[in-house]
Amino acid sequence: MAEQKRDYYEVLGVEKNADDAAIKKAYRVLAKKYHPDMNPGDAEAEKKFKEASEAYAILSDPEKRRQYDQFGHAAFDGGAGGGFGGFDFNSADFGDIFGDIFGDFFGGGSRRSGRASNAPMKGANLRTSVHITFEEAVFGTSKTIELNVKEECKTCHGTGAKPGTQPITCPKCGGKGQVVFTQQSFFGTVRNVQTCPDCNGTGKVIKEKCADCHGSGYVPMKKRFEVDIPAGIDNGQCKRLAGMGEPGVNGGPRGDVLVEVIVGRHPIFQRQDYNIYSTVPVSFAVAALGGEVIIDTVDGKVIYDVKPATQTDTKIRLKGKGVPNLRNKEVRGDHYVTLVVQVPDKLSGEAKELLKKFDEASGDSLNAAKKMGDNGAPEGKEKKKKGFWK
Repeated sequence: MAEQKRDYYEVLGVEKNADDAAIKKAYRVLAKKYHPDMNPGDAEAEKKFKEASEAYAILSDPEKRRQYDQFGHAAFDGGAGGGFGGFDFNSADFGDIFGDIFGDFFGGGSRRSGRASNAPMKGANLRTSVHITFEEAVFGTSKTIELNVKEECKTCHGTGAKPGTQPITCPKCGGKGQVVFTQQSFFGTVRNVQTCPDCNGTGKVIKEKCADCHGSGYVPMKKRFEVDIPAGIDNGQCKRLAGMGEPGVNGGPRGDVLVEVIVGRHPIFQRQDYNIYSTVPVSFAVAALGGEVIIDTVDGKVIYDVKPATQTDTKIRLKGKGVPNLRNKEVRGDHYVTLVVQVPDKLSGEAKELLKKFDEASGDSLNAAKKMGDNGAPEGKEKKKKGFWK
């Protein structure tokens, strides 16, 4: 008995109302995942690859998709042999999908790419990091960094060739920077384009290399860069130094230097977006009667009037005392402070007597349990023994 086919939409993992772009995208993902060249000897992967290819061949064709939506798999029963489950793949146009897929597999470029390999290309970016303090992140700063950067060789003036000689046209690619190769697939022969391995896409090869740069045309040099760190930058964000990176290829522009900013931890402040958070201790007397407390902010110390009867974990906001906005340093976040009422851990005898008198005058909480026992409820007294209650 023949194996029952799965729904094509289910195979690709798309909804029945998915557009052509969504169907194409879903198939690309599956084709790359299950292609036999990426899963050698895996029969299950090969089966899933063929299943996905059959589904795409139907759903990517408007007329076949209409028939499938109306009649299901029965619309194609008895199809011309070949392919998966008797389906004819030769009628399907997989076009640039397999150009991209095989390009990814074998290091070649996309068949859709219109740029020649020996066209000017921007140089690679360089990455480094710099450490700054919490306050420097808030208000901005300037740091000096050192990097090894490639500079044009003064001996060969960037040609890479020994003085008195010149690079020659690459015999492998004829100066095009690209070579064409073919790859056998389940759908026949696929033609693809790859960067020439002999000249690395430049179209030129050097017979006699410069002794100073070894044919690269560049020599490494240690350079210093001044990096302006803007106010409001956060941990992990990058400052870009445009045009300071690796040299371009075939006359292309230099890459950039990306400087990752690492912000040190602060003993008091914590940051979230453009707001700052901290905790401030408040004495019992100030919390009960009201009074002034000193709060540390990034702008310095400020005095805040605490209202009478303030409870612990009360949160207050100091407007505009947070972190400046990266796009507009005149706009700042807020500073949120949590007030925590502190209980003194050491009391003199006089202070204890005064506190007892205060308690008697404000509800006598020290004797509340005793009073409940005198009234007959609750009975008994619990004692804590060896870390557990009995």
